[in-house]
Parts: sequence; C-alpha cells; structure tokens
Amino acid sequence: MIKIIGLFILTALAEISGCYFVYIWAKKVVSACFLIPAALCLMLFAWLLTLHPEASGRIYATYGGIYVVTSLIWLRLVDHVKLSTFDLIGAIIILLGTLVIILGWRT
Repeated sequence: MIKIIGLFILTALAEISGCYFVYIWAKKVVSACFLIPAALCLMLFAWLLTLHPEASGRIYATYGGIYVVTSLIWLRLVDHVKLSTFDLIGAIIILLGTLVIILGWRT
C-alpha cells in the first residue's frame, strides 16, 4: 500500500507542478519557456496515471483525495499560506475516504 500511495503522491506532484508552471507564466508574466516544463510535467502526470493498479474510475476517485491533500501541502510549502483548521479537518476526512477506497481494492 505504501508503494501505491507513493505513486499517487508522485502523480499529484507532477500535475500540480505542471499547472503551477502555467500559473506563474500567466499570472506573474515570466518567460514562455515555463510552458516547456509545464508540458513535460503534465505528460509525466498522464503517464503516471497509467501505472496505477486498478480500474480507471477507482484510480481517479482515490487520486482525487491524494491530490486534494497534496494541494494543501503545496499551498503551505510553496505558496506560504497558513492552513486553517477547516483545511486540516477536510484533509483528514478526505484521507479517511481515500483509505476506504484503497482498502476496498483488496475485496
């Protein structure tokens, strides 16, 4: 299960990074060269999704939970925004739901 969760986190980081490169290009007027790593990260994201071990619907549902939590961590570490109590409670609820889906793969 740790390998699967690690793959989900890596997938989320690839997607968030790709979108972030586009964001900083669009909002902070940096060079269009930032679109190259954006495209590479998003291609990596799409490829990583193919490595997941379950049917696509379950993968997307599980990935959604990991993505939300990873996004909150990104918000704190990259954007330097303090997380609220509601952010943390929501993350815990989402992680519990994600865990339920992952554990259901075994049945």
